[in-house]
Amino acid sequence: MSRKSLVALLRAGVIERVWHGVYARQPPDLEMRLAGLDLMTGRRIVVCLHTAAEMYGFGTENDARIHILDPGLRVRPNARLMVHQRVGAPLRLVGPRLASAPAWTAVEVARLLRRPRALATLDAVLRSGTCTRSDLEGAIRAQKGRRGIVAVRELVVHADERAESAMESETRLVFIDGGLPKPELQYEIIDRFGKLWRADFAWPRAGLVAEYDSMDWHANPQAWKRDRIKQSRLADCGWTVLQIVSDDVRRHPIDLVARVQRHLDAAARLAG
Repeated sequence: MSRKSLVALLRAGVIERVWHGVYARQPPDLEMRLAGLDLMTGRRIVVCLHTAAEMYGFGTENDARIHILDPGLRVRPNARLMVHQRVGAPLRLVGPRLASAPAWTAVEVARLLRRPRALATLDAVLRSGTCTRSDLEGAIRAQKGRRGIVAVRELVVHADERAESAMESETRLVFIDGGLPKPELQYEIIDRFGKLWRADFAWPRAGLVAEYDSMDWHANPQAWKRDRIKQSRLADCGWTVLQIVSDDVRRHPIDLVARVQRHLDAAARLAG
């Protein structure tokens, strides 16, 4: 194929450029982009950091770049590709491709993030079932002395596989930092009609539950209706329900802690 023909096909949208010298007949997904790197470099590419996390199923950050280990030849990073030197990273097969091991990957990703997102990553890797808490602790020891590792070491004791979203993890960290009593996660409540509900956070002795409401959730009419029914049913059972949104967590954490503490104190006075 001549260069002129290639340019004509690109302009017509018949093919799409994946990498230098590599083209596809359809928009490339992650596997196609990695296969294109294999072709471009003549090496089987090994992934790490956010790309590895996505492949294992515990990615929490919207990082569209591909993160790879240095293949041992000159590959220039760009807006879509990051090349990393990661000495000592243990590897594991994810399907047909090698990636940095799950615990190592989670700790590396967490080291680079703010504390709330770091906890979200640690929660997510435990929820994925790809490693254990002991594996995380081993990866932390193996990365001793690296930037951000102290914060990860302090956070891993709070990691919990029951957290079902990154924002639930961020909310829980606000509670932890605010010195609130530890809530039960995904607490099961059966209403007066025999239906089972799960609350994001619950303080059973205080009859208090807190629910994180995402904007995506409220954009879905069916989900919004179910949420309203859930609140009503829990209130009928005597539970106080606190609704939490992202601004409560990220912009007004002190106020959020005070709201929860006020309800806990009121419940304690009634019980006493």
